[in-house]
Amino acid sequence: MNNNSQAYSATAEVASVRLRRSRWDRARVTLGKAPRSAWFGMIVFAIYLFIALFAPWLAPFDETQVFVTPFASWDATHWFGTDQIGRDVLSRLIYGARNTMGIALATTLLSFAIGGSLGIMAAINRRLLDQILSRSVDVLMAIPSLIFSLMLLSIFGSSIPNLIIIIAVLDSTRVFRLTRAVAINVVVMDYVEAARLRGDGLWWIMRHEILPNITPPLIAEFGLRFCFVFLTIAALSFLGLGIQPPTADWGSMVRENANLIQFAQFDIKAGLTPLLPAGAIALLTIAVNFIVDWFLHQTSGLRDDH
Repeated sequence: MNNNSQAYSATAEVASVRLRRSRWDRARVTLGKAPRSAWFGMIVFAIYLFIALFAPWLAPFDETQVFVTPFASWDATHWFGTDQIGRDVLSRLIYGARNTMGIALATTLLSFAIGGSLGIMAAINRRLLDQILSRSVDVLMAIPSLIFSLMLLSIFGSSIPNLIIIIAVLDSTRVFRLTRAVAINVVVMDYVEAARLRGDGLWWIMRHEILPNITPPLIAEFGLRFCFVFLTIAALSFLGLGIQPPTADWGSMVRENANLIQFAQFDIKAGLTPLLPAGAIALLTIAVNFIVDWFLHQTSGLRDDH
């Protein structure tokens, strides 16, 4: 009996190793067939992620450190000069990657937790709950999200927790609509009805029967929503109601250094300073969209003819 148990354990371990190898081989083949645009997006995103994780070690100075000369020219000490009060622009760009991306990621995760769970619940219960949630979402979506965010941040304050909660709640309406739309096509399947007849609970059905079958469109939507949240935070910071100083943020950096554009005819490098955070925002948005486009193409089942 002991020998049989050992043999079964060894067989299960071999099967597990083969499964991991097959998954790795499939992932390697899929990545090998990825277009150049997808590779460009993944490399850019990996660089941004590396900078965000190791910002304190990569930045030459602290994000709040102030030097004597404001709006200093580019030199060996301050590669991209200093801002309006003398803080190193390069250091604030590096710290801005961590702050802006981290807050955008936390906001997107919270919006999917809210909108995704409510969307699946509405798809399962097509009666009163679906009507209440859908009509509430319609009301919220009828108000421009940026204007609504500005109003709520003016009322409750521009702290980082308020920023994350307000944007996540407003953005969860879009997630709710998509999740509900794709989940409706799944809840009518036989295996979901069988789970109901077995007496499985609502949360078990959501996690094990519905969510695994709607994951691809939700992952693609996660990338797009991350871009929109990222741009929303940058826009709010540019308007002065987003991430507050002295915390480094790319949107506020554009606003703080915008005056340097008028001096571009005298110092071309100084004129480029406000374009650096704007370029960082644009590059990350393009990279994520390249990755999302490739992922959608992979999950759609379409194949390239050339």
